[in-house]
Amino acid sequence: MRAVIQRVSSSEVRVNQETVGAIGFGLNVLLGIKDDDNEADMDYIIHKLIHLRIFEDDDGKMNRSILDVDGELLLISQFTLYGDCRKGRRPGFSRSGPVVAAKKKYDIFVEKLQLEPLKKVAAGVFQEEMEVLIVNDGPVTLLLDSEKQF
Repeated sequence: MRAVIQRVSSSEVRVNQETVGAIGFGLNVLLGIKDDDNEADMDYIIHKLIHLRIFEDDDGKMNRSILDVDGELLLISQFTLYGDCRKGRRPGFSRSGPVVAAKKKYDIFVEKLQLEPLKKVAAGVFQEEMEVLIVNDGPVTLLLDSEKQF
């Protein structure tokens, strides 16, 4: 499982020009699900997301988590995070999870996030064409991988 985490002032996701999820200050998270991801991968990413200290303290140091700052979180599925661009000019997506299984895992991931003590959890719509509006704060953008490849 992979995640691109962006610290944001605000973020919004639209489907067919209709807002389906929006947050204020917090994290915009793009989530890629691999074919063999399991609950241990989900738990690892969720734990990292909510405890990663990427918000500034009073001294301007990244020393606070989303929980510490009462931030909000917007989750968006993004299978292209497993795009393989090493050969040719067209990315391959063979490591991305099959649609039905990936949707089930995405739904479970959202449910698990909603059990965390976050101010707000919003989400995009799995397998829909989405417009994502991000006001990146910093900018701060980080990558997570449950296999710890980076």
